Amino acid sequence: MDKEEYKQYYLSVYRHSLAHILAKAVFELFGKDDVQIAIGPQIADGFYYDFLLPRPCVNEDFPLIENKMKEIIKRREDWTCKEVSKDEALEIFKGQKFKEELINDLPGDEKITVYYTGDDFVDLCRGPHISNSQELMNAAFQVRAVSGSYWRGDEHRDQLQRIYVYAFPDQKALKEHLQWIKEAMERDHKKLGPQLDLFMFDDTAPGMPYWLPRGWKMYQALLAYSREIQWRHGYTEISAPLVNKKKLWLISGHWAHYVNNMFMIPGISGWLAADAEIPNVQENLQDSAAKPVTVQLPKNSAIFNRELEDTMGAKPMNCPNAMMTYKRRVHSYKELPIRYSEYDVLHRKEKSGQMNGLFRVQEFRQDDDHTFVMESQIESEIADIISIADEIYGTFGVTYRAELSTRPEDFMGDIEVWNRAEAALKKILDEKYGVGGYEINEGDGAFYGPKIDLQIKDALGREWQCGTIQLDFQLPHNFGLTYQTKEGGTEMPVVIHRAIYGSLERFIGIIIEHFKGAFPFWMSPMQVGVVPIRTEHNEYAKEVVALLEEHGIRVEVDYADKNMNEKVKFFKTMKDPYILVLGDKEAADRTVSVTIRGQKQQLHDLPLEKFAALCDRMNRTHAIDLTAEAE
Repeated sequence: MDKEEYKQYYLSVYRHSLAHILAKAVFELFGKDDVQIAIGPQIADGFYYDFLLPRPCVNEDFPLIENKMKEIIKRREDWTCKEVSKDEALEIFKGQKFKEELINDLPGDEKITVYYTGDDFVDLCRGPHISNSQELMNAAFQVRAVSGSYWRGDEHRDQLQRIYVYAFPDQKALKEHLQWIKEAMERDHKKLGPQLDLFMFDDTAPGMPYWLPRGWKMYQALLAYSREIQWRHGYTEISAPLVNKKKLWLISGHWAHYVNNMFMIPGISGWLAADAEIPNVQENLQDSAAKPVTVQLPKNSAIFNRELEDTMGAKPMNCPNAMMTYKRRVHSYKELPIRYSEYDVLHRKEKSGQMNGLFRVQEFRQDDDHTFVMESQIESEIADIISIADEIYGTFGVTYRAELSTRPEDFMGDIEVWNRAEAALKKILDEKYGVGGYEINEGDGAFYGPKIDLQIKDALGREWQCGTIQLDFQLPHNFGLTYQTKEGGTEMPVVIHRAIYGSLERFIGIIIEHFKGAFPFWMSPMQVGVVPIRTEHNEYAKEVVALLEEHGIRVEVDYADKNMNEKVKFFKTMKDPYILVLGDKEAADRTVSVTIRGQKQQLHDLPLEKFAALCDRMNRTHAIDLTAEAE
């Protein structure tokens, strides 16, 4: 075990042990007979424990819990592990219904261990743990939050209270982590997005963002950059229906593997074909504002007895439509690779508790692509895709690492085809990153093929899965896709599914936090704020705006008769990269005075044409940092 492995082992043992200390503290504070304990695993920065409590746990309880935990640790109690039979375990945890359920679910021959903390607290656990509470004397911990959870994640089961605790080896490490948390909160896209007027959510469309004018400008800048790179690499863009009949999803396999995550639309023709006796509710509609209108069908109606053939689903993925686009005519080997990029809107049904700002939404777009290749072209095509990822991620100043995800349990197709696909991806990764230069996630591939996931690292060191490259031998088979070979026969193409941003919504959430809302010039919603000092400078301001807009620069200007500092403050609040202040001298000399975001220095007497050239160059080069020099 190397140093890092030992560190992680040590952390897991004492965090796991602290979870038992937390449970014992809650027993003593809330009353042992009134508390049901569930599970308490460690997590990345500490641990949590789920409880059924006699009353809500509130913020005022946090210091009481922390003090009780410290008191228990100071008792220097021994920890004892005991192996018990299933019957013995049920007797020990009699009255603790969650523990009883866990025990009853164990196989008959399962080794069951319990851990005693002192003589008055016992928990069901595999361990390992500390031997005495004094080993936790130097541990630094802090109760951070309490939230709701459901027993075993089932919304129909008991609703529990989950108490989260930060836990680190010492106070220094805890303090550093709390500072990191503070920085992360300041970068929170759910806070910055509305502040910068980028997007909003409304409960009339859960998990489906409204893109506001400023946010939509940034969104379009990202799309334009993606399209520019893809055009250079030989991609062709398509667009396909957003709603498709059930039979398409049956062919693709999504009906069997993904139907629970799809939004379904029963077809009206199915209602009519079922000869359902639908009452005439037109009269009732007149007072619909006063009460809801309900349409009831007779229970013997045929609609209850057959599945509608014209049921349709909003597409969660673009894959089947790309297959249909390819299938529309016969293709020759000379045409391959054929690259169909697509930015259509997608919908995926999520549980309400899983949605999280832009990170987990129900409506989004991807920089999607489906490339049709011969097997002999796989390596060169994926190498080109990785070069695109290198360029795009480099533009945002983020690094990434690769992961290979292999065959899942619910895979579709022939196992030998899977083996061939996985071997091809391993060879590519070995050549690009070296043997051992990437991680392997066994069993985490898509149901139709193995994949390479690209994990980017942001300014806070957090990793996010964005890019993906998926090799697919299954969908071409399902859709009967072929191409004419050089010899005149037919072969089945291989499909490469590919995205670099991944979900645009999720990627934007990531980069909002990465840049803390201060975006590079080229992707800033508004790039230049123009401030005429007085109304008599408005005419020159209009000339400045017109010239910059001719260069494709996104400009906003405040012509109002109000204090100059108030205008400047607004543009600074919106984090515009450059603010131009225009007065008598600038108007007379056709120059601009430039305030650069994040810099104390100010440029004076910069010729307007040179400033426009500077902005144009920053757009063309997709520069990360703002510059104070003009061409």
